[in-house]
Amino acid sequence: MPDAKPMTPAQIEAFFSTLQAANPQPVTELEYTSVFELLVAVLLSAQATDVGVNKATRRLFPVANTPQKILALGLDGLESHIKTIGLYRSKARHLMETCRMLVERHGGEVPRSREALEALPGVGRKTANVVLNVAFGQPTMAVDTHIFRVSNRTGLAPGKTPLAVEQALLERIPERYLVDAHHWLILHGRYVCQARKPQCGHCAVAAPCNFRHKTG
Repeated sequence: MPDAKPMTPAQIEAFFSTLQAANPQPVTELEYTSVFELLVAVLLSAQATDVGVNKATRRLFPVANTPQKILALGLDGLESHIKTIGLYRSKARHLMETCRMLVERHGGEVPRSREALEALPGVGRKTANVVLNVAFGQPTMAVDTHIFRVSNRTGLAPGKTPLAVEQALLERIPERYLVDAHHWLILHGRYVCQARKPQCGHCAVAAPCNFRHKTG
């Protein structure tokens, strides 16, 4: 990935004000109607597309959309509903264990703290950040492959690890943009600043970007 010099504060302001103007209220492309459904969708999304996850949860949620109902399905029943997703067997095991812990320790509710979320099987820092941000409105930054790429390629928040990029983003992004920045960056990386062929000629934020191989 080409190195880009870090954006200046003025460039960062221009970058996010442009993304905000184009999409004032960004939302996740995962489909959910409760905090628990969001947690399930994010847990299932590792190494899978949002489209693929939504396809599976459209089958699962009408049948089981609470920890208690998923436990009642049993492992085989859960696997049969999510088998179209990659790594579905390990994800089903993690989800069953998570549901058990939610019932036993949290009264069937999704906890609001990072520590409690990360204690759930299959829930790492990135998943916890998504739930804290999307469900509870906390200004966290879940660094997936899209955010990692965009942050490094543009010079927004260069870093060698997802955690380094996460910390740099939290330090560099103006506070008023933080709650929505996670969505803007994912969508930008998914549809415009793509891995193999970034669409620089059609990019609304090409001006403040420091990608050194920009064309158009």
